[in-house]
Amino acid sequence: MLTPSVEPNASVTYKVRYEDEHLLVIDKPARVPTQPGKGHLTDTLLNGLFAHHAARLQNLGRARDFGLVHRLDKDTSGLLVVALTGRAYDALRSAFATRDVAKHYWAVCAKAPDPPEGVVKLAIAETHGGGERQNAMKLAHIHPGGKPAATAFRTLDASDMAALIEARPLTGRLHQVRVHLKAIGSPIVGDPLYAPKSYQRASARLALHAHRLCFTHPETGERVDVRSRWPSDLRRLLRVMKLARPDHPSPPTPPAGSTQDINSDAT
Repeated sequence: MLTPSVEPNASVTYKVRYEDEHLLVIDKPARVPTQPGKGHLTDTLLNGLFAHHAARLQNLGRARDFGLVHRLDKDTSGLLVVALTGRAYDALRSAFATRDVAKHYWAVCAKAPDPPEGVVKLAIAETHGGGERQNAMKLAHIHPGGKPAATAFRTLDASDMAALIEARPLTGRLHQVRVHLKAIGSPIVGDPLYAPKSYQRASARLALHAHRLCFTHPETGERVDVRSRWPSDLRRLLRVMKLARPDHPSPPTPPAGSTQDINSDAT
């Protein structure tokens, strides 16, 4: 029997939100890396996926990322789509490249942005946090020479302590939602990389959750719309910050205000 390229680990758990013979949409817990890397060779989401789908993921191979169509940061929780066939992987990767996949995030931020909704269009560049040291963590920052990046956002609720924001990245840059929200004065609480230290300590973990994925099924052509509830480990944070849960039957109405671009690249 062929030894899998990724060590299966059934102790890495996740919830399946959608499944058929072509693909999975799973709910990744926070603090779980998406794929193996330095310091995390056997405790990642991909290790958990190999415990249940080793043959199919191994068949896709490294060239197709063992089915991982996209990634979430280790500290971010929420929805990820995983391909189980080569045709599904190729079609989904193409859909991501052409921005035909809608990704929606909830974030608890230091304060509500002004205006309360809009589109951030600020180019993002990547750097190595440890200088030139090999395997140094990559970081992102706003820079006019970076790659174009756009994130739509709207404020769902706000208090005198924090704000609940829904963000939809229209491009796929490193740490895009985190960097763009910080750029408009609304850093995500619990963010160890981009939030001021006082806000880093306001949450036990990064208060960012990928709650909705919408895409065209690569085989049936039907629209798939998968949603996730507000994570249980962040419920207390909402209570402390006096914010309403966004997944209740009647979510808060976004504050009035016209949508406008926040754009340093405008010509």
